[in-house]
This record gives sequence, structure tokens and C-alpha cells, in this order.
Amino acid sequence: VEVFPILLAAPAAPWVAKVNRARKQLFRRTDRDRSQITRRSFQAAFLLLNVWIGSLFYFWVRQFESHVAPTSLQRPAGVEGWLPIAGLMNLRYFTLTGRVPTLHPAGMFLLIAFLAISFLFRKAFCSWLCPVGTISEYFWLAGQKIWRRKSPLPMPRWLDIGLRGLKYLLLGFFVWAVTSMGAEDLAAFMNSSYGVIADVKMLNFFRHMGQTGAIVVGVLVVASLFIQNFWCRYLCPYGALLGIAALFSPARIRRNPETCIDCAKCVEACPSSLPVDKLVTIKSAECTGCLECVAVCPAEDTLSLSLPKISALNTQPVKLPVWAMAAGIAALFFGIVGFAKTAGYWDSHVPRAIYQQLVPHADEARHPMPGEN
Repeated sequence: VEVFPILLAAPAAPWVAKVNRARKQLFRRTDRDRSQITRRSFQAAFLLLNVWIGSLFYFWVRQFESHVAPTSLQRPAGVEGWLPIAGLMNLRYFTLTGRVPTLHPAGMFLLIAFLAISFLFRKAFCSWLCPVGTISEYFWLAGQKIWRRKSPLPMPRWLDIGLRGLKYLLLGFFVWAVTSMGAEDLAAFMNSSYGVIADVKMLNFFRHMGQTGAIVVGVLVVASLFIQNFWCRYLCPYGALLGIAALFSPARIRRNPETCIDCAKCVEACPSSLPVDKLVTIKSAECTGCLECVAVCPAEDTLSLSLPKISALNTQPVKLPVWAMAAGIAALFFGIVGFAKTAGYWDSHVPRAIYQQLVPHADEARHPMPGEN
């Protein structure tokens, strides 16, 4: 039995409808599961990395706004991870021209790294690395403590599926906008005043947030207290893109029906409410590779992240240990970033005088319109 890969991946959760099943004999696991402590260690490390990069970037911007004497502080290129549209535009430019863009190239290499991680290890960026996903997850945990409930608010399946489609609509719009641009248009946009300081504009959105922005952020925070991973689940186009890449991943959560005792603990633990207890293989784009279902499964050799049988000699899928997944994610991230740095492709080569001219007036920079040079 399989699940429709993208939208029809979340039937009613077990607290909505329970099925009476014949009890099977439990052969309890003897191994100690380390998936969640490993995953949360990655989350904490990547969150701290982003806080460090963000702090460096803030002080780098302030030196231009304060008109102080030039310092040795350099712009941290890693901030371009927060510019996913620029990364997508640069990737499009690279595929059209074969040339690595000179402005915001780090964003492109980070996008490639996250796509590679999603292809090999499901949508693991969302549950292992993304700082927004991490914060959203802990908002939900805080909501559990505040409201003293373990299950999210019940939501009709038709509404849940419809809302999940929003992120794919947003992704479709951005992909259409980027793919409709030629190489010259992409270069013109990226080299415009707006494109050069897009990262500063992003910072200023949070520093100088208006009433509308504050209301939107507030609604997202409150919604995350009631609905697990609200932003990631319904609105994040970046997650939608990585989910599509994950559809082609050879690694999947696989269930052994022979040893499964049908306790449905895996469904209760799944942040995407996937019907893990009813399927043999989870192919959904909504699976983030968080391994929470594997962590709570009490039965021996029942749930695992596995690769398909690689030869006729293997009668069972090849299990992927947690340490191998963690090492693979780290190797892809540091390998691709390290390549970009050693090859000289990581930093934007913008003269300091240009930044001195544009950064203090970043709020005045206007988004280029189609047809403008």
C-alpha cells in the first residue's frame, strides 16, 4: 500500500479515528535509540551557527550605518542562506550560462547542499538543520505544556490537505517567476541596487518591522502553539521544493508488517501526521526524515530509515543507521560549502565603496520591475 506522494499524505490522525486491531506479540527493542538526541544536537548547532552569522552580519551593517572608521569585519556570506529566492535565481543563471554568479553565490551553493541532503536523506534539512523549523518545533512543544495537551487541534482532512497545498502554490509562483527570466534579466536583477543589498533588506524587515509584519509574525507564532509546525506544514515554499526533491530519494521510512504490533505510536509521533502504521513504505513529500516514528516504535526490527534492496542477495532493505545519516548530512553540508570556499566561489566580490553607498539607504532601495534595466 502506498500514499499519494504530496498532498494526500495525511489522513485523520489516530486521535480522530481509532481502529480496533488484533493484538500481536511484542518483541521489544533492545537497542537504545539515539536518533532524537542526535537530531536535536544538529538543530542546536545549526541554530547557534545562524545566531553567530546573524550577529556578525548585524555588526557589519552597523559599521556602515554609523559612519565609523572602516574595520576588518567582513560580511559573512553564510547569511545568504536566508535568501532562498536569490539562491534559486543564481542556480537558474548557472544552469543557463555555466558560470558561477559573482553576487550572492553562497546562497546558490547552500541551496545545492540542501537539495542534495533532501535527495539522499529525505527532507532532513527541515527537521535537522533549518532554524525556522527548529523554532517552530519548540513553539509546538511549548504549546503542549501551556495547554497541557499532547495532540494538536483536530482538523478536518479536507482543510488540512487544502492548506498543505498553499506552500506548493507559493513555490509554483516563485519557480514560474524565476524560470521566466533569461540570463541577462537575472544578472540585471542581481546586480541592481536592490539585489546587491537584498540581505540588508531582509535584516531591516525584522529590525524595522511595521504593524502588518508584526501581526503576521504574531499570528504565525500563536498558530504554531496550537498546530504542529504550522509554517513548515502549510506555508514554506522552500520546504515544498525540498519535499519534491525528497520524492526521488532512495531512503525511505519502511515498516515491517510482520513484526508491527499496530500500536499506532508512530502516527502519534509523526509531526506530519502520516499514516506510518498503515503503510509499508513512506514516500510522501511531507516526510522530513525526523525519525520520531522510529524512535517511539517499541517493536524490534519494525521501523527504520532504509535503502532499497541493492542486489538479489539482499532479501531485506538496507537499514541506514542514525550515525550514517548524521555523517552524511554533515559531509554534504561541509563538503559543498568547503568546495565553494576553496574554489573562490563563496564570497560576493562587491567593493566596499558600493556597500558604503547603498547600506545606509537600504530602506530606499526599490524592487526592480520587469522590463527595467
